[in-house]
Amino acid sequence: MPKFEINKTGIKSIKELIDNGSDKKLLKKLKDLHYADIAEVIYELSAHQGTYLVKLLGSDKTADALAEVDEDIREGILENLSAKEIAEEVEELDTDDAADLIGELSKERQERVMSQITDAGHADDIRELLAYDEDTAGGLMAKELVKVEEDLSVLKCLNAMRAQAEEVTRVHSIYVVDKNNVLIGRLSLKDLITASSRAIVKDIYIPEVDYVTLDQSGEEVANIMSKYDLEAIPVVNKKKQLMGRITIDDIIDLIKEEAEKDYQLAAGISNDVEANDGIFELTKARLPWLFLGLLGGLGSVFILQDFEQVMELPELRSLFFYTPLIAAMAGNVGVQSSAIIVQGLANNVIKGSMLKLLFKEIGLSLINGLALALVLILFGFIVGQDLSISLTIAGAMMGVIIIAALIGTFVPIILDKRGIDPAIATGPFITTANDIFGIFLFFYMAKIFLGF
Repeated sequence: MPKFEINKTGIKSIKELIDNGSDKKLLKKLKDLHYADIAEVIYELSAHQGTYLVKLLGSDKTADALAEVDEDIREGILENLSAKEIAEEVEELDTDDAADLIGELSKERQERVMSQITDAGHADDIRELLAYDEDTAGGLMAKELVKVEEDLSVLKCLNAMRAQAEEVTRVHSIYVVDKNNVLIGRLSLKDLITASSRAIVKDIYIPEVDYVTLDQSGEEVANIMSKYDLEAIPVVNKKKQLMGRITIDDIIDLIKEEAEKDYQLAAGISNDVEANDGIFELTKARLPWLFLGLLGGLGSVFILQDFEQVMELPELRSLFFYTPLIAAMAGNVGVQSSAIIVQGLANNVIKGSMLKLLFKEIGLSLINGLALALVLILFGFIVGQDLSISLTIAGAMMGVIIIAALIGTFVPIILDKRGIDPAIATGPFITTANDIFGIFLFFYMAKIFLGF
């Protein structure tokens, strides 16, 4: 039988088999499918069809797929499953994924599901994880790991590892603890295999081990794992007792979520929304920033009114035609600068003296401004524009570029220091502020240089 392909034709055939109740054909078609592919199939189905597939395939096939699908789709499916059916799915998941899934339910339904979980230890671990903030190391970690005590012989260590490994999907590291469960190091598989069976763990373990604490933010964890190229990192409490571990797949999910949130903030969308969300949710997310843009536009109107005498002077009237250009340059330069700074803050590479950064931005702005100013002067010469007006416009644009770059650089840094997501600075906030300031600076400098 040819392998099932996830395309329009394949999805259509799945939908038809579900609608016709052709269970045997469905099972045959999907039996060898990876859980990530099952998640992709579920994404294309309705909530009713997705529920049908989950019930048909069984929790051993669909648990990981449910953990993989979008939250909104999963919510629709979970609403159609009983507490016992959800518990069966949860029992197949690692504790971190299980806690994430149960955490999406109402408190009342959480308790009903937890009461149906047959493995008491698994249920206790999930309850523990639910108590942590989801954006901290405690909320990200899983309880499944392999640890051994320092006083074990190599032979007993191997037996202990075999017993624990049955509950662990992938063994990234072997952690070494003392009798009080305090993390003291890690064990190399190579050293373990080559050691004598009578050797003691404390004689061969590696004392250097990176770790994070329960209350560290997910962003800090991501930076540490990225810096040291770690596939997994242990999590400890204040007493340095081993509590769990975080694996790279959890960090990738976190980085993806943060990137999506920052992208939406930069685009002027205040809430986490998707294209298939309702009109009300989309409006609520977009309208605040559009309102800010409206206020900025009204501010520009009042500024232009203050300089309306320019329109009465034929020789200076052309200044008004450059207003969109000045506003666009201010907005573009500000967004460029803020985007680079936000990226640097996210990657933790914005370091050193603020004064040095200030001079660097001024120097960069002068180079860019001078290059663009020369183009403007050349354009003025080609169209026969008065040289004094061309020089005024070029000089004002250079000033606008410098100010916009400084605003775009230091506003994200100030927001970050105050604990506000700096990505908010790259959207309409910077664009609107620079538009208003750019137009004001343009006409004010023109007034000084041209004396109107």
